[in-house]
Amino acid sequence: MNWSFDDATRRNIAARCAAFARLPAGEPAPALKRAAVAIALVAAADGPGGTALLLTRRAASLRTHRSQWALPGGRCEAEETPVEGALRELHEELGLAVQSDDVLGVLDDYPTRSGYLITPVVVWASSSETLAPNPDEVASVHRIALDEIEQADAFDFTTIPQSTRRVIRFHHDGLMIHAPTAALIYQFREVLAGRDTRVAELEQPVFAWK
Repeated sequence: MNWSFDDATRRNIAARCAAFARLPAGEPAPALKRAAVAIALVAAADGPGGTALLLTRRAASLRTHRSQWALPGGRCEAEETPVEGALRELHEELGLAVQSDDVLGVLDDYPTRSGYLITPVVVWASSSETLAPNPDEVASVHRIALDEIEQADAFDFTTIPQSTRRVIRFHHDGLMIHAPTAALIYQFREVLAGRDTRVAELEQPVFAWK
């Protein structure tokens, strides 16, 4: 698929998100806290005008999930909707300001082993030439081309002794990125292909359970 970073691609992705049959959002279990992440679509770093999503490596100084791969996001504040939380976190972490009309869609909630219910929000960031990562939260920022996540070998599944659920892994630049991030990117890949694929039961590695 040709994902040129232009208005035609924006409309195409918005239409695919609109066609996605999102599972009804409910109140999280008492043990789960609301969180939101942004699947922020930007111009790819390489190639002739392709589209990419932003992926971060969390700072090593953070109290939890230090140095792990993540989509920009975090815990929602009181009375804040997931969309509002995702946009606020995107600005706080990367200095990227987008508006509510830049939101293309919302994917399924994903419950994490560490006690969060994450809502992924797909947003179109038309101006991303100069990002300003917050060093207290972000060690590095990466642009992952949509062509990359569509590759047949981009994702695989394995098992661990601690769970009967499949563990998903996203292969990027010789590294393995796990759930929840891998699961959310995988569902977005499936949405781009016109498939309503569920990911809530895909497992995380044990190191991400805390």
